[in-house]
Amino acid sequence: QVHVVEAGGGTVQAGGSLRLSCTVSGNPYSTYCIGWFRQAPGKEREGVASLRSDGTKTYANYVKGRFTTSLDNAKNTLYLQMNSLKPEDTAMYYCAIDRFYFCSDTWPTSYTYWGQGTQVTVSS
Repeated sequence: QVHVVEAGGGTVQAGGSLRLSCTVSGNPYSTYCIGWFRQAPGKEREGVASLRSDGTKTYANYVKGRFTTSLDNAKNTLYLQMNSLKPEDTAMYYCAIDRFYFCSDTWPTSYTYWGQGTQVTVSS
């Protein structure tokens, strides 16, 4: 079975930082994409960052220069370091995994496996 578990959300003041983690167990793909997404109340889910199994990273324009993603292979965990947070970053953050071609700047949301999400709230 594939399990995707996010952690690390919380409440932070504008300008602050948080680090989210995404731990994947039972990955069925030899070449894969892990994507970070977020969804604010009343809004559609949107892409944030992704990491392909060959190391290629992609960031949405609205987080470039502020968010970075990194992989700890030994822990099967992908991290999302979020700096200079803004109130508009407030959302539920999700992690998902699927085949490598899901890593795209079109940010498809039809990934097969998703985590339950972790809430990030940025106060002004």
